[in-house]
Amino acid sequence: MDRIILQNVTIYDAVHPQPVQGDLVMENGKIAQVGGKAEGGGRVIPCDGLRAYPGFVEAHSHIGLDGYGGPTGTTFDYNEMNDICCPQLRGMDSYDPRDAAISMALEGGVTTVAAGPGSANVLGGTFLAAKLWGNTLDEAMLSPAVAMKCAFGENPKRCYKDKCDSARMTTASKLREMLFLTRDYMLRKEAAGDDYGKMPKFDMKLEALIPVMKGEIPLKAHAHRADDILTAVRIAREFGVKVTLEHCTEGHLIVDALKKAQVPVAVGPTLTNASKLELLNKSWTTPGVLAAAGIQVSIITDAPVIPQQYLPLCAGLAVKAGMDPFLALQAITINPARHIGLDSRLGSLEKGKDADVVLSDGDPMVSSTLIRAVFVDGVQRVGETL
Repeated sequence: MDRIILQNVTIYDAVHPQPVQGDLVMENGKIAQVGGKAEGGGRVIPCDGLRAYPGFVEAHSHIGLDGYGGPTGTTFDYNEMNDICCPQLRGMDSYDPRDAAISMALEGGVTTVAAGPGSANVLGGTFLAAKLWGNTLDEAMLSPAVAMKCAFGENPKRCYKDKCDSARMTTASKLREMLFLTRDYMLRKEAAGDDYGKMPKFDMKLEALIPVMKGEIPLKAHAHRADDILTAVRIAREFGVKVTLEHCTEGHLIVDALKKAQVPVAVGPTLTNASKLELLNKSWTTPGVLAAAGIQVSIITDAPVIPQQYLPLCAGLAVKAGMDPFLALQAITINPARHIGLDSRLGSLEKGKDADVVLSDGDPMVSSTLIRAVFVDGVQRVGETL
């Protein structure tokens, strides 16, 4: 039996605003007890003066696809530049679990990411979810497809302006066309039943969009400007599909509309220069304003735009700008786990969940705090033996 007792640790479970003092028990890769005094055997690790947090979760990353430290032009595996609509692509097929950035992220306490294609395309393919531990994709991957990436705003226009997209209305029309075609394709397949001769001709792109149309995964909508954000919401509502809003840079300008829409938002990357017009209203106040309005907020790095290991620091900067500290903690733990549909396993220290635990000597959202150990599935992967 693999049983570890973190004895007398201050537990921040990301569910309750106030921490509890007691023992945190990990058994066979799962959380077995939160608080109180542990009974029975196991490896005891004295944790006086230390804090335990859930492993941090990133809802929107390109780690593993945009390789760290490679020569220019050799690691560009996160955008397909020859086809503006390519939903058939899978981020998992570009993900390298041996990317050097992954170990650095784990040392920062990030244990799970949703990683996938960039925003060059109107439809870019699926995001996978992976633990940041494992020598192979099969060892690391939690889910091959947690969302379908789509993009609005300047990026598709910039990448395809000389080919097929030079206006926001064109971007929206291309997404709508693909959703219309998928709906028609699904109806024809259903009407054909078991009669193969009546089946529509196989279309890999439309097949890839069926899980979106069935509500099994959301559209993961890259949108910075307020009008782009609401275009994403409008199209999702028109087709009855789920959507999450990624970046949401001007979300603080349309709080009431977002509160009415009740869709998850992932805010960031904010620790960057305003490199294009649609970032002019970028602000560290955005996640706090949206969270205070009751909107489900995740904070993201968009790694490698911000190095993945600085996810908790980004939450700390949101706190500095006025965000409630508990809501900021939830924005890098349970909320991103919900955002990617894995909150039954990740994002909080609760009995039965994966034993992904960060031990620190203080608040990890403060830059001076040291991460003493990181456990993934109950196995210590970072830090000296305690």
